[in-house]
Amino acid sequence: MCGIVGIVGHAQVAPLIVDALKRLEYRGYDSAGVATIEHGELARRRAEGKLINLERRLKDEPLDGTIGIGHTRWATHGVPNETNAHPHFSDGVAIVHNGIIENFAELRDELVRDGYAFSSQTDTEVVAHLVARELAKGLKPVEAAHRALKRLEGAFALAIM
Repeated sequence: MCGIVGIVGHAQVAPLIVDALKRLEYRGYDSAGVATIEHGELARRRAEGKLINLERRLKDEPLDGTIGIGHTRWATHGVPNETNAHPHFSDGVAIVHNGIIENFAELRDELVRDGYAFSSQTDTEVVAHLVARELAKGLKPVEAAHRALKRLEGAFALAIM
């Protein structure tokens, strides 16, 4: 099972997100990650294994930002490794996801035909690319997310930034 956290705050959120993810450890996971908006740009840190690995990464490579999302992953699509850990990015969109997107293979094929490159084996990355594609059409973020979500089949929860 996965854990999802999102925080909009006034202080640096990465430590708060990691603390919140620790409270979800009982759910089980094989990797973890955090993304924040730093100076108008997305930045992320991911790690395979336990949260202590992510904490070490953040100590060596801190994340600034007062807005962020975090995730602990239990692999359903793709092996447990840093590349498949969330958050996933696409053209200024960050996504964390819990659940299964049943039609991800069909959507992935469509996006590859449209020129999108995938770096992971996950169904989650499909959502990031779908939202990015809608944003590229000039839609506002909420409408782009809404249109992308209409394409998804399955049971899931998302945090999008």
